Amino acid sequence: MWATYDLFPTIAEICGASVPTGLDGISFAPTLLGLSQVRKHHFLYFEYPEGTQQQAVIRGDLKIVRPNLKNAPEAVELYDLSADPTESNDLAKQRPQAVRELLALAEREHLPSRDFPIQALDQGAQAKWLDLSQDRRRQVVVDREEGQYLGHVSTLLLEDQRTILATYPRGHGKGPIVLKKSTNGGLTWSGRLPVPENWATSLETPTVFRTIDPSGKKRLILWSGLYPARLSFSEDDGANWTPLKPAGDWGGIVVMGFVERLSDGRYLAMFHDDGRFFRAGGKAAGTFTLYKTFSSDGGLSWSLPEEVLSRSDVHLCEPGLVRSPDGKRMALLLRENRRLKNSFVIVSEDEGASWSEPREVVRELTGDRHTAKYAPDGRLVISFRDMASGSPTYGDWVAWVGRFEDIESGKPGQYRVRLMDNLQGADCAYPGVEVLPDGTFVCTTYGHWEAGKPPYIVSVRFKLTELDRLAMESAGR
Repeated sequence: MWATYDLFPTIAEICGASVPTGLDGISFAPTLLGLSQVRKHHFLYFEYPEGTQQQAVIRGDLKIVRPNLKNAPEAVELYDLSADPTESNDLAKQRPQAVRELLALAEREHLPSRDFPIQALDQGAQAKWLDLSQDRRRQVVVDREEGQYLGHVSTLLLEDQRTILATYPRGHGKGPIVLKKSTNGGLTWSGRLPVPENWATSLETPTVFRTIDPSGKKRLILWSGLYPARLSFSEDDGANWTPLKPAGDWGGIVVMGFVERLSDGRYLAMFHDDGRFFRAGGKAAGTFTLYKTFSSDGGLSWSLPEEVLSRSDVHLCEPGLVRSPDGKRMALLLRENRRLKNSFVIVSEDEGASWSEPREVVRELTGDRHTAKYAPDGRLVISFRDMASGSPTYGDWVAWVGRFEDIESGKPGQYRVRLMDNLQGADCAYPGVEVLPDGTFVCTTYGHWEAGKPPYIVSVRFKLTELDRLAMESAGR
């Protein structure tokens, strides 16, 4: 299955010329030369902005066509090209699932164009931009220390739905681990709490999660990464903690990106490494590998990590998990650390046993360290550091508001919100995101919030109804 845009990389390969990265086309020179064709298209996408304006996707034997976007955008046709090469027998009504899947691909692949607009596709093709960064009433300082860098934050809302723990390093991505607590939903915060002595030896940003074992025993677990990855436990909601101890003879970067309970009661956790920390004495290899590990005892012990994907053309890392509203699908949003492409997403429909091929997400979701929570109305809030090329909030702490289906279909979502204006490069926003029973989001992270000052920890509070009101007010101006 080939397209005209495959001709350039094919001719270039045959001529021995280098092929630029980032092309949609794939060289089919191996096929022409009678060799094994390793790279192939999973599907082909077409759109025609002239005339009635059309859109089409071919995947395998199936072809979906939207033949008249200009006058009848709802019209959809589906054909089985193997049995019906002349496209005479429309199967759209007989095969609704195939229609949904191919339409999702079509919606994902379309990019708005000023020069070749397709109004039916471009309407609402941008998330509305909102800015909360100057509203100091929403901001709560969690911790600040004169002359000291306070870094990457992980938060956890306890079962009472009021108490929030915040943990972070006293330093850039490493240093003694600090623990603080709020008992009123993040409005005020305690002083720094007592922690085990060896938390001062942490080599990386800590992450904290809640688990429950098969006997019903509840505990909190705190990870500290690099080699070896280490764990600390609390069985009294964070009042007391065990010292950090190795989880195994392995390590990694940002251990863990998430810890998620599976339908069978086990826990899945994932992290990445660049070759330096998975084993002792490792070296950077120019390849980023994503790993998964499982726990069957409520987080006390973890399996030997298994490779999920490994890429050198793009560096995919720092997985952030989003479950579908029905709980049946898991999407992982991945930072692209080479800064050549947008962020990526992979999807699992079997509780993490297997994952789809990575694909790029929209610019609105491009950034680092995605952390997601659902609002009571079913909308999704994802907070992260904006790293989309050309974005007006590049390097700032932002939140995206949309729905899980927007991630699947490549739509831009409803809102893009600047939470805080980071004043030094892109050094901010490993965020914690918690949702209180009244729908208040408490997002917490570090950043350079004052020019010339070291970063410190701030929470920003908002409800989606407040964002809706701001959006309506800005539309009426």
